[in-house]
Amino acid sequence: MSRRASLSDIGFGKLETYVKLGKLGEGTYATVFKGRSKLTENLVALKEIRLEHEEGAPCTAIREVSLLKNLKHANIVTLHDIIHTDRCLTLVFEYLDSDLKQYLDNCGNLMSMHNVKVFMFQLLRGLSYCHKRKILHRDLKPQNLLINDRGELKLADFGLARAKSVPTKTYSNEVVTLWYRPPDVLLGSTEYSTPIDMWGVGCILFEMATGRPMFPGSTVKEELHLIFRLMGTPAEETWTGITANEEFRSYHFPLYQPQPLINHAPRYTLCLEHTQTLGSVKSSHTHTHFIIPSNPHNLCVGTVLWSGSCTL
Repeated sequence: MSRRASLSDIGFGKLETYVKLGKLGEGTYATVFKGRSKLTENLVALKEIRLEHEEGAPCTAIREVSLLKNLKHANIVTLHDIIHTDRCLTLVFEYLDSDLKQYLDNCGNLMSMHNVKVFMFQLLRGLSYCHKRKILHRDLKPQNLLINDRGELKLADFGLARAKSVPTKTYSNEVVTLWYRPPDVLLGSTEYSTPIDMWGVGCILFEMATGRPMFPGSTVKEELHLIFRLMGTPAEETWTGITANEEFRSYHFPLYQPQPLINHAPRYTLCLEHTQTLGSVKSSHTHTHFIIPSNPHNLCVGTVLWSGSCTL
């Protein structure tokens, strides 16, 4: 008997194997439910992607499935099963009961530096695994970083992720939630690589350290204005070719000077000082700031490293 046939006989690939327990969220193409597997009795997340008969499965769904099938890591959400019917494509994921956005909302601005370090290390470790395999996530934000009650953080929602064959390649610039987009993408660039994810990492670190988003713009112009007001308005000397960018020129931004990040996060001076030197994911998650006295593969096991409290 083939492996495919035996898995089907057990119950994998069958919608009736899973019981819906309630809706978790809904998007343009998909609805996510909390569920339970009748085979294992474990909780799962059921991502139901609606199929349009004229168009078939959305390209984001196909991309997510193809990438997650090959990504096996402790800090990346596990895809357990795939169920295909005429009406929908259901992706069965491991269930994590919270995400970083919910955790931040519960903490306000009181998240402990201990937990900032634990979460940041796991984010960088999962992203490093992706980048080593030439995968860009392209949509990093707190809502896409899932967390369980053991303090394990996992990258999720790979619908916008792309596999890259060379360091820089032309893609769409319609990616990444506005608050976490780098300025070159906001200005229409389609030539980018791993730095698109590292910009998001920096914004998430600031948000964890201060309890507020770094650049909460509501439009592209406002987002760029917030970035330049803090980081300084770019000039030809600091950003080659920027003066030739028509969109940049059309906004007529004031000539801001860069400000020290410490001024905007006085309670977390140590964190920001240590992370000024972070560059690539490869160098970041091995930075001395993240030296933790334990096996990193058991990072969240037990109570020594993970504090479920915001302030302990």
